[in-house]
Amino acid sequence: MYNAPATSTAQAIKLLVVDIDGTISGESNTVSQAVKEAIAAAKAQGIAVAIATGRMYRSALRFHQELNCTLPLMAYQGAWIQDPATQKVYQHLAVSREVAHQLLDYFEQPTLRSLLSIHFYINDQLYVREVTPETQAYAVRSGITPIAVGDLRQTLSSAQPTKILALCDDTTIIQNLMGNLRRQYTPAELYMTTSVATFLEAANPVVNKGNAVRYLAEEILGLQSHNVMTIGDNFNDVEMLEYAGVGVAMGNAPEQVQAIADWVAPSVELDGVATAIEKFLLS
Repeated sequence: MYNAPATSTAQAIKLLVVDIDGTISGESNTVSQAVKEAIAAAKAQGIAVAIATGRMYRSALRFHQELNCTLPLMAYQGAWIQDPATQKVYQHLAVSREVAHQLLDYFEQPTLRSLLSIHFYINDQLYVREVTPETQAYAVRSGITPIAVGDLRQTLSSAQPTKILALCDDTTIIQNLMGNLRRQYTPAELYMTTSVATFLEAANPVVNKGNAVRYLAEEILGLQSHNVMTIGDNFNDVEMLEYAGVGVAMGNAPEQVQAIADWVAPSVELDGVATAIEKFLLS
């Protein structure tokens, strides 16, 4: 656990990066007033604030606006980095058509097809074979209208997906899928993670939030890792927690994620982000 004096930490940290779901936003799908005030207080001390999320860019925009962020938004686990103010896209890394076809073949084999909802994210739109109850629940929370196309292969004729998502309410099926696919694809071929236990997410192999935060900090802002504090709650946050000088896991994070963090905050429903900011940045 992290034991450095909070005062020295506050002086070193110049960039705070937060995840959305399970971190700044809980069951209510909104940011609490306490978290907003803590983030505003950090910004008042000259600390820049950014968002890194697995969400679609369009879905994450309202949180970016709520926090009055002025930095580029890191969406799709960092595969898509764009500045909402200027619309400049700093980075867009997609899954190759070949791998997308392979994954679709795998997900649509007879033993799996009826169990999974498959999402293709292309040009910041959500394409699905059909709108399942799982997709509908996802769409409501994300504020996105899914586009049902029947055969998802037709979406690959003109573009490559930014991310591919397999949803299943049975977390054991997701765990088994992850294990099987990690035997088929090396990390150099495909990035796979879970942002919640019912999601299996696949992206370009160089994509992860750690690389995205590194790019924002070092290439855009001229900072180093010890100038960065990150806060997240799930396996897709691990790389950015490891990169940062201070990596904070939420109290609702899986034990394996908490174990790699420098400090564990209270849960999202207890405004853990506000507590972490007060501890490390406002002393």
